[in-house]
Amino acid sequence: MLCREKKAEKSISVFNKRLVKMLINHLMKHGKKSLSYKIIYQTLKYIQQQKKINSLYILRQAINRVTPKITIKKKCKRKGRSTHRIPIKIGPRQGMALAIRWLLVASRRRLGKNMTIKLSSELMDAAKGRGNAIRKKEETHKIAETNRASSLLR
Repeated sequence: MLCREKKAEKSISVFNKRLVKMLINHLMKHGKKSLSYKIIYQTLKYIQQQKKINSLYILRQAINRVTPKITIKKKCKRKGRSTHRIPIKIGPRQGMALAIRWLLVASRRRLGKNMTIKLSSELMDAAKGRGNAIRKKEETHKIAETNRASSLLR
């Protein structure tokens, strides 16, 4: 009984964070939440072993670096039937959801078998300011910058 209580206390302290819960829910496929818990826990443990610093700090830093301030929305003009991309400011929660989605997509595209290693390496790269998720953010900001004139049509 004591082993289970210690394990439950340890997992509750890590998984009680809103950010980690969002990550778990976005990672989950086909309702297999226990598998996503396992992947996230192993990822955070792997980062802890590699970096020798708090893995939640790396996670927060990676998500803060990937979080966009602006997103692109497509808008159709009825008369000309042309589609414009309009930049829209987004809130912090929606930005965090986009960042998590981009991190997971980038980690799934990495080479390798183990999702734990792929996700941890993507998180470490994003915390350093490189990786595919950072590239996606920069690309989105660049498109928003070029289509700033279209925002007047709104």
